[in-house]
Amino acid sequence: MSVLSRVFAPAATDGLADVAASLLADMARAPKGDLAESFPTPPQPDPAARRILGGPTGLGTAGARLPSLLGHRPADVPAEPVEDSPEEGLFCPGAVRDDPALGKQVNDDLITWAQQVGIYPDQVDKLHKADFGRLMMLTHPGTDNPDRLLAAAKCVLAEWATDDHFVDEESMGADPEQLGRRLGITHAAMDPVDLPTGYVPDLEKALDAEPVAVAYRSAFEHLAQYATPAQCLRLRHQLSIMFMAYNHEGNWRRTGRVPAVWEYLTHRHQNSFLPPMTLVDPIAGYELSAHEFADPRVRRVFSLAGTASVILNDVYSKAKESDDDFDLPKVIAAEENCSPREALDRTVRIHNELMHAFVAEAAVLSHVGSPQLRRFLVDLWAWLGGNREWHSTTARYHGDQAAR
Repeated sequence: MSVLSRVFAPAATDGLADVAASLLADMARAPKGDLAESFPTPPQPDPAARRILGGPTGLGTAGARLPSLLGHRPADVPAEPVEDSPEEGLFCPGAVRDDPALGKQVNDDLITWAQQVGIYPDQVDKLHKADFGRLMMLTHPGTDNPDRLLAAAKCVLAEWATDDHFVDEESMGADPEQLGRRLGITHAAMDPVDLPTGYVPDLEKALDAEPVAVAYRSAFEHLAQYATPAQCLRLRHQLSIMFMAYNHEGNWRRTGRVPAVWEYLTHRHQNSFLPPMTLVDPIAGYELSAHEFADPRVRRVFSLAGTASVILNDVYSKAKESDDDFDLPKVIAAEENCSPREALDRTVRIHNELMHAFVAEAAVLSHVGSPQLRRFLVDLWAWLGGNREWHSTTARYHGDQAAR
């Protein structure tokens, strides 16, 4: 179920709605908004690492300054799990800034654009209430430029429209039999295809007839005003992974099969909030080098944040009622034959384990990486906090409307 669908699903009646809402809203036990305050004492580089840190400089050498220093373990060994109790709450910060006027401006402009490209027809009221402009304002505190935030918002809404129009909502045209075909054609809008001249009109006709494809093309045109080609390519790559994950989910829907926990978590690695999170540096006006972004250690930390953030969305989903939705508590309950509350508690532990691993490994990367990498990690932390704030306030302010 997409983010928009979850916002307006009826309130859950199994007793978990209040628990989930309280978990999201309880900021008293949240970590600090300053990422560095959550860092453990960083390990000291060995002499070889010190030579690397004092070594190559200049364009293209940032990756050479990233030694393998992820704690006292090899980079390919997972961090030790942290045994958090659900009573300790969600290990996730709150928002760095909240500017309602800026969020409203972005939201109003986003809704105008959605009507222009044709996504979410007859859903204007829901888009207003969901307030995705506020989400962008909360998750990108590095800029107060409404047009930069709008560029990010267009990309995000195109992504979620893919879920609703293609996967989830039959009223918007979702059809499991057409899912692969529509994803394949729409992919050509964000990653342009060079066809022989005689076939170009046929492709253009197909793209023009698909509002989601029109949205992607328009969103990437806007993003290109602020993002370098390398940053745009990052987003295309992450979206390609997400398109594959939609096909994965389509299989569950067609067969009625509930996936195993490991399979669901693998899917959530692929279908997460990583696409919008790739935009933290272009929207803030800087660029993390391709060398550092592609480094496996940076990719791991980035992926940990992405999976944790989408599991937080699964926690939010427990405040909503849905028979055909997939979320982590549901698959845990099915696999472990436990109660919904026990499954929710286990979900919180998994979320917190991922977040603690993010903080521990971000501490090391901040110690040895470039200034741009340090800022990127700080901006990811801010994105996670803004995402939590949006989910908690959406649950708080829209629960009554959703239930009616």
